[in-house]
Amino acid sequence: MASHRRAKQPGRARVTVLTSAAAAAMALSAQAANAAPSEKPSKNEVKSRVDKLYEEAERATEKFNGAKEKQEKLQKQISALQDSVARGQQELNELRDGIGSMATAQYRSGGLDPSLQLFLSSDPDSYLDKASTLDQLSSQQVETLKKIQAKQRELAQERAEATGKLQDLAATRTELGRKKKEVQAKLAEAQKLLNSLTAAEKAALAAEQDRASRSSSERVDLGNDTSATGRAAAAFAAAKTKLGTPYVYGATGPSSFDCSGLTSWAYAQAGVSIPRTSESQSGIGTRIYSTSDLQVGDLVFFFNDLHHVGLYAGNGQILHAPRTGTVVRYESMSTIGGPFMFGVRV
Repeated sequence: MASHRRAKQPGRARVTVLTSAAAAAMALSAQAANAAPSEKPSKNEVKSRVDKLYEEAERATEKFNGAKEKQEKLQKQISALQDSVARGQQELNELRDGIGSMATAQYRSGGLDPSLQLFLSSDPDSYLDKASTLDQLSSQQVETLKKIQAKQRELAQERAEATGKLQDLAATRTELGRKKKEVQAKLAEAQKLLNSLTAAEKAALAAEQDRASRSSSERVDLGNDTSATGRAAAAFAAAKTKLGTPYVYGATGPSSFDCSGLTSWAYAQAGVSIPRTSESQSGIGTRIYSTSDLQVGDLVFFFNDLHHVGLYAGNGQILHAPRTGTVVRYESMSTIGGPFMFGVRV
């Protein structure tokens, strides 16, 4: 007869532990469920974080613009050096051909001068260092050899300079790519935050932005300030024609702009070439530290790193391309989001 044993019951301590663990798990689940809604940022919090990301993107944009400007300059310099090297090599070949013609003529007339023969079979630099050989050559031959020597040294220097600039160009292209990715990452993060909003919240933000643009661009009070003169007046007049044009990072017009793209474009319309980036533009004229001394058309710079620039519009207002998601507009200097550093009269 089989024996029947009572199944072993779990100990009281074990039951207590299991019950506590289950209770804790349920409590954590409840907390998570309750916490989830509160973790979603409000519309205003999203706007604040997006504005911050756009500011960081603008800062990176100016670095991107600087790298792009440097790349373009290097490419022009390298092209000029390569053209110079090509022309120099042609001149060198012609000089060598001339020496070869002399050698041929001497050979046909009865024999090749030993000194000339030595030159044709060795490095002219080391050859010309042996002054004793010069006595055996005609003045015309000596002059030609010296030209060859000078041209060889010039070509070597230009080739070395071109090599250095090519290396610099490669590094600049790498930096350009890195800055471009940085800008794109900031903008993508901002867009992700905006996408987290409900349709109603998005509509409310869009309405706020539209009101801000219309208010600043149409109802701004510039007073009767007519201080703009000459090229500054022409630059300001050109910028006014672009009111409502969208901000696009890296853009220099005429259908879209970033901040320094607008100012450089505006002055170009007035016949004045100024640097591409805000940081470079800050060093091109007379600095003005008091807002009361600013005149219409002066460049005005904001933030400690000078990553934002606009055109002074009078009465404490500027005309500028603010940031991604906005358009070229007037705005009070007090609402830029960063401190006014100084103005520059071009």
